[in-house]
Amino acid sequence: MNHVKTLADVLSIEVGTGSAVVPEWEPGTASAAWEETEWRTFGADESRPFGGAWEGRPGSLRLDEYPYDEVCVMLTGVVALVDSTGERREFRAGEAFFVPKGFSGRWETVEPATKVFVALP
Repeated sequence: MNHVKTLADVLSIEVGTGSAVVPEWEPGTASAAWEETEWRTFGADESRPFGGAWEGRPGSLRLDEYPYDEVCVMLTGVVALVDSTGERREFRAGEAFFVPKGFSGRWETVEPATKVFVALP
């Protein structure tokens, strides 16, 4: 029998709410200044969809092959993606974007930023 969902099952997604996770990346892929925290609101099992809020400080992260599809909605700040051909695109507060699994390039946090995200393995 399914549990009837109520407002008690509805979760707020915001920085500081949920479980704090600092993703681990391969050595040498992040700049010395790279700093990020995910505030996972749902989906502790990374083999299933997961998401929440994210915050990052200026720095860059080399992405040889992004591990999942991700939907991002910028809340504050500026980030940029640079693909393997050198093409660069910035995303600012209020903008949403999709990063496909397998993306190769670089993530740049241009200024302190926050976003809401959903990762789809």
